[in-house]
Order: sequence, then C-alpha cells, then structure tokens
Amino acid sequence: MRSLEQQVRDALDLLDLAETEEETDLLPELEQQYRQLSKAISALQLQVLLCGPYDQNNAIVSIHTGAGGIESQDWAAMLLRMYTRWAEDHGYRVQVLDYVGADEAGIKNATLLVSGPFAYGYLRAEKGVHRLVRISPFDSSGRRHTTFASVDVTPEIDNDEDIEISPDDLRIDTYRAGGAGGQHVNKTDSAVRITHLPTGIVVQCQNERSQHANKETAMRMLRAKLLERRLEEQQQELAALRGEFKEIAWGSQIRSYVFHPYSLVKDHRTDVEVGNVQSVMDGDLDIFIDAYLRSPHNWYSSASAIKGGERNHAKS
Repeated sequence: MRSLEQQVRDALDLLDLAETEEETDLLPELEQQYRQLSKAISALQLQVLLCGPYDQNNAIVSIHTGAGGIESQDWAAMLLRMYTRWAEDHGYRVQVLDYVGADEAGIKNATLLVSGPFAYGYLRAEKGVHRLVRISPFDSSGRRHTTFASVDVTPEIDNDEDIEISPDDLRIDTYRAGGAGGQHVNKTDSAVRITHLPTGIVVQCQNERSQHANKETAMRMLRAKLLERRLEEQQQELAALRGEFKEIAWGSQIRSYVFHPYSLVKDHRTDVEVGNVQSVMDGDLDIFIDAYLRSPHNWYSSASAIKGGERNHAKS
C-alpha cells in the first residue's frame, strides 16, 4: 500500500496537471482522491489519539442496572446487545465472562471480554452512565419512563503488570454457576467471586468450565479494576495541577437515548446527536467514539494515563 505521503504527492501532481492543462475531466478523479485522503488522514489522526499505555489492550466491559426495576434490567440487556453488535461488526472476539439474568426481563449485570487490537482504546469512550427515555413496554398505562444503566470499561492486563495483590487481602467464594436464562452450566460450585478487602472491589466469573479457570479469569478482572483505580487517582492528581480541566466523575451521565416523544441519541460530553436510535442500538457507535477520542476529555485522560505510565516505568 502506498504511503500517505505518496498519496498526497500524487494528488498534488494531478491537481497541478488539471490547473496547467485545464483538464476538467480530471475533476472526478481529484474528488475521489480527496475523499480517500480525508478518510486516511482521519484514521491516522485517530490512531495517534490512541496513545495511552493500555489503549492497545483487550477490554473488559461490565454493564450494571440502575434504578428502575424491570425497565432498567431491560435497558441493560439492550446495552449488552449494542456493544456485542459493535464489537462483532469491527471483527473483535466477544466472550461472556459473567451473566446474571433477571427474573422477568433483561439482566441484572453482565461482563464481556472484547478481544482485539485497540479494543480498550475505543471502548473506554463508553464508560459512564447511559440514560434511556421511552414508553415502557412493562407499563400497562403506557407512560413514559426514564431509566439508567452504567457501563464500566477496563483494560485486560498482563500478569506481569505492576499490580501487587496480597493473598491475605482476598476473600474467595465459590458458588454454583448458572447460564443465561437460568440454564444450568454444571453441577459443581465452579463459579468464583473474589472480594479485594482493602478496596471493597468485587469481581466474579462463571463462564469457564472449571473453578480453577474461573479463578484465573476473575483475578485478571481484579487486576484490571485495581489498575483502573490507580489511573483514576492519577487523573485526580492531574486535575489538581490543571485546574482548567474538569474531571469526568465516575457514574456521570454521558449519553441519553430518547425513544419518545422524539427519536434522538445525544452524547453530553461532545454534543454529538444522532436521530436514528435503532441504528445506534444495532451497534453503530463510531460517530460517538470518534468524537470522544478527538475531544479534550480524551486528551485529558490520555495525558493522565501517559503520566502514570512514565511513573511506573521510572519505578521499575
């Protein structure tokens, strides 16, 4: 494939020829090259923005219900489908690490491992609270409901990452695993729940067939959570140094999905709006992710992550 520089030179040569020879029939080819160059430059800019020390890693995506009962559980299931569709459309591998279904509809929570280059770099743009406004199918009076679900995104990290975990700080519980819709996975206590006592962080995994495999996966999830906690502390420190930037607090509402009385999805960080709600729910999220990665929110987060990475390197 030709380099971007060579493509620019070719386009300039063609433009010069068209101007010198007044070859108007070259205009369609020039327009096509312009579109191709714009797309290539945009993609290159996006790659440059994915500069955090963990942006290239796989992503662990956790979805949790908020207030709203059945409506919130259904909304969490809709988000689970949305992110699964986005990942599959981009060629990522999706593995369900944990899934807790609700009794009547939807899910209580679910955790996915999205594997592929820069999965975390892209999906970290989705971390936060997502708000749904619609006529609830569970309301016999046909009233409009507002409900929330949270999305947490952490990078999957290697075991040699500088995250120290003392066995004395862990409480490990086992329980019987159950699959989606209440289907039984096996008849032994293979599912594992790990509580990190100093921080209160809890992770669990029931996807694997053995208790040992579930424990290994849960430990990877815990390491990711502890890494996230460390990065957030670094972001808070950077925020104190750079008072002109406001930290995006954990749990803040980042996006609203309005099904009624009009159709609109709006990202509150970038003000990007899309009128086709169904397309977004089918996984068409690139416009929101792209805008976030190009926004000052991302510059702030990336600067904090890089600063933390440099500190860790200096310590080693």
